[in-house]
Amino acid sequence: MRAHALCCAVFASVALPAVAADAPSVVHCGRFVDTVSGKLLGETSIVVDGKRIREVRPGRVDVAGAALIDLGSATCLPGLIDSHTHLTGETSPTGYTDQFRWNVADYAIRSTVYARRTLEAGFTTVRNLGDNEGESVALRNAIEAGIVPGPRIFTAGVAIGSTGGHADGTDGYRKDLAGDPGPKDGIINGVDDAWKAVRQHYKDGDDLIKIMPSGGVLDESSSVDNAQMTLEEIKAVVAAARDYGFTVAAHAHGAEAIRRAVIGGVDSIEHGTFMDDADMKLMKEHGTWYVPTIIAGKYVAEKAGVPGYYPPQVAAKAKQVGPLIQQTAARAYKAGVKIAFGTDASVYPHGQNAKEFQYMVEAGMPPMAVLQAATTHAAELLRRSKDLGSVEAGKFADVIAVDGDPLEDITRMQHVAFVMKEGVVYKQDGRAVP
Repeated sequence: MRAHALCCAVFASVALPAVAADAPSVVHCGRFVDTVSGKLLGETSIVVDGKRIREVRPGRVDVAGAALIDLGSATCLPGLIDSHTHLTGETSPTGYTDQFRWNVADYAIRSTVYARRTLEAGFTTVRNLGDNEGESVALRNAIEAGIVPGPRIFTAGVAIGSTGGHADGTDGYRKDLAGDPGPKDGIINGVDDAWKAVRQHYKDGDDLIKIMPSGGVLDESSSVDNAQMTLEEIKAVVAAARDYGFTVAAHAHGAEAIRRAVIGGVDSIEHGTFMDDADMKLMKEHGTWYVPTIIAGKYVAEKAGVPGYYPPQVAAKAKQVGPLIQQTAARAYKAGVKIAFGTDASVYPHGQNAKEFQYMVEAGMPPMAVLQAATTHAAELLRRSKDLGSVEAGKFADVIAVDGDPLEDITRMQHVAFVMKEGVVYKQDGRAVP
């Protein structure tokens, strides 16, 4: 609470209305984290023209006719990128029964709240890696149209996996309800199904592809790490994805599933709990990104100790995986694997994304490296470095600010007090702007 109060106090003198995206403005920062050079700079002025940055200049610069946003001694950074979210759901002890009572509209309406929380936490861009029935496309479109506030979304729609695997949402259902999901639902069994599933994602308006080549924690099957897609199926998904300009993210806990996914050509490995040295060597050779999601592991391990929070088989898997992800992230960083920031938001409550920074630092990553993981590196993973990941002329005017120096105390990232996305201010003085 004290840190939050301190962060808000710095911004107490900035009681301005939201700055319209088409009005020029100048953001004065006490300090500035340059994620390209990896340096903390002194006083800096960011000149914003419409949705983009016109220029970045050292010192305090005034521009005739521009609105002034004076952030005092606060430290400015680029808008953050969470490379692994699920904005259309959130953890709950009733989650496994809610799915039989709620309609897609229920999830969609709640997603607008989760999106706002994420934006106000300083995350101006996210990769959404899986939903129920494509409702994240509607959320993305509503945000882009200015109907609801939220981060810029690149969505994978429904995840692709095999019958009974981690992507099969009917695991645990009785037979008359389980049915036989197919490629249209993201469930594939063979190369032809793989092509059809990817083409369906293109038809549905998705931005990228998410596959599930290994077991997972929160489904109601027995294994967290068994291989659940063949190498041929993965290669087919990747080949189809390339035809449509999609990148491919792979949920993979087990070492064999990771090996197949990397050889198959995916762009990123998510979670990677049981990643071994051979996997890390392969990832470096192929240039594959790693998105650890340490916070998700810690949260599920904690909730697994709460009687009744998860079904018994889920709790058992959570206890197995939870304590290991941070250790894997530490080994991967030391091995030189490329790391992008991602949290698996929804596995824990939305808006707490920045706790991941603390866990990454605890794993041995330097503070600047974890900030770059959520900015320049994540933008590279998204293939959006032209527009995102740093505060530079020509890029989107996504700027956040925190009190103090996050390189000295990374937990300050959990108390973002200023958020600008595409030139519009959504949070100021530590409070949401109406």
